[in-house]
Amino acid sequence: MASSSPVSSAISVRRRLTALTPPAETRFDRRLGKILLHATEVFYEKGYEGASMRDLARSSGMSLSGLYYYFESKEKLLYLIQKHTFTTIVERLRERLDEVSDPEQRVRVFILNHLEYFLANEKSMKVLSHEADVLKNGFGAQIAAIKREYYRICVELLDDFKLAKKLDFSSRTAVLSLFGMMNWIYTWYNPRIDADAQELASGMGDIFLRGISAANKGQSTRSKASHKRTSVSNQFQV
Repeated sequence: MASSSPVSSAISVRRRLTALTPPAETRFDRRLGKILLHATEVFYEKGYEGASMRDLARSSGMSLSGLYYYFESKEKLLYLIQKHTFTTIVERLRERLDEVSDPEQRVRVFILNHLEYFLANEKSMKVLSHEADVLKNGFGAQIAAIKREYYRICVELLDDFKLAKKLDFSSRTAVLSLFGMMNWIYTWYNPRIDADAQELASGMGDIFLRGISAANKGQSTRSKASHKRTSVSNQFQV
């Protein structure tokens, strides 16, 4: 069970989010965003290994030498795509969580924020999922650190929910299960027949939150049954 109060935990979450918040957007940032969008298209179509710097330059409308001037390698571009994606998600999450205090609603905000971004940026989602282990050394370490913080934010939100509802479950298992449910949506989502992000997040939130609550009740029932069997067994011990 989490020992911190919802208020102190919320402050902790806010601090984590603030630490991950990118600086105000500049003209260069906007230009960079367009280049990363084109690079995402190339990585989506050809895969990281199959894409060349010439492909990336052609797609972004830059000369090859111009692209090399700003980005020494396609690894740097993939790093920036991942960094831009995660910092954008975190910034949007920060703004939304500031407006909500109820623990259950804060978990639902997390789910909606995640799904909205990735359904609007499906190609980025595929690139991130398929090329998650490509980055090495410093680039890989920086992205891994952002991902860990994002994971910890979700754990703290689940801990608040667990405390408020007096539940007992593994936050790690719950969070990783939630990410598995959200992150693989690009493999089956069809906008022609599936609901929009708002409705989908509501349904997924119901499945997830009811699931961890029901699992906790099942665990309590099993514990009571085990205790009863032990008590009956003890009555017949000499």
